[in-house]
Amino acid sequence: MKTPVNPNQCQVVTALDMIVGKWKPIILQHLMAEDTLRFNELRRRIPDITQRMLTMHLRELEENDIIHREVYPQVPPKVEYSMTEYGKTLEPILHAMHEWGMAHLERMKK
Repeated sequence: MKTPVNPNQCQVVTALDMIVGKWKPIILQHLMAEDTLRFNELRRRIPDITQRMLTMHLRELEENDIIHREVYPQVPPKVEYSMTEYGKTLEPILHAMHEWGMAHLERMKK
C-alpha cells in the first residue's frame, strides 16, 4: 500500500498546471501519437482551436520542457513540434486520466 501524501506537501496542482486546459491534453495526445507535427498539421487535427490559443499552449508547453520546437531556416519557415523525453513521462499519467474519465462517464450513465 502506498504511503499517503501529506496534504500540505501535495504537488498535484503543480502537475495539473502543466496539462490543465481544454486543449493541452489534446495537443499532447496528438504529439504522442504522431511523434512530430507541424503547426498547421496540429490545427487541422484540432479544428476548433484558434491559432492564438494553439500558439499560446505550444509556447507554454515548450517553456516547461514538455515539447520541443524545431525551426528550420527556410522560406517559408518550417516549424515542427515533438514531445521531449521529459514530456514523454506524462504519457502514462494522461493514459490513466483518460481511462479514469472513460470509467467515470460509464458510471454516470448508470
